[in-house]
Amino acid sequence: MARKGLTAERVTRAAADLADEVGFENITLTALARGFGVKDASLYSHVRNLQELRVGIALLAAAELADRIAAAVAGRAGRDALTAFARAYRDFALEHPGRYAATQARIDPALLACSDGHRRNVDYTYAMLRAYGLEEPDLTDAGRLLRSTFHGFAVLEANGGFGHVRPPGESFERAVQALHTALERWPD
Repeated sequence: MARKGLTAERVTRAAADLADEVGFENITLTALARGFGVKDASLYSHVRNLQELRVGIALLAAAELADRIAAAVAGRAGRDALTAFARAYRDFALEHPGRYAATQARIDPALLACSDGHRRNVDYTYAMLRAYGLEEPDLTDAGRLLRSTFHGFAVLEANGGFGHVRPPGESFERAVQALHTALERWPD
């Protein structure tokens, strides 16, 4: 459908926007086609199936998250880098829930190995953690600690899981401070 200006990139970006609106698991090719004002079949010259579309969203979202983190941590180290990284991660997850969910999707390892966004997210995490003097296997362990903390907090917050009157953002800042302390005193 040249008259609609469809490209694989445009279809993937629209699908990512749709995922933010309705949830990553709720996107359909029918809803996406409806948004473009075309029939489902018009999308198949740009994407083979829903699974390929979801992988495309995951790759796009990982790159967007990496861009956000890179901008946030540029020129920072230690506590400043950790705080900027954490805020960028949380903000992305809350502002783009569908895209964020896509970054958590299981992807074929061969495709994952080619994903610039996923690789950069790992690289930025490790670079930040090296400023704390960590090396393998501690880099992996500390990276998993950060990811699970940021992910858990963001998902709970997005789902209304914090009912206390204290604003979640204040608790998040304290959690990041606690992580900084833990990283400075990382066990041997």
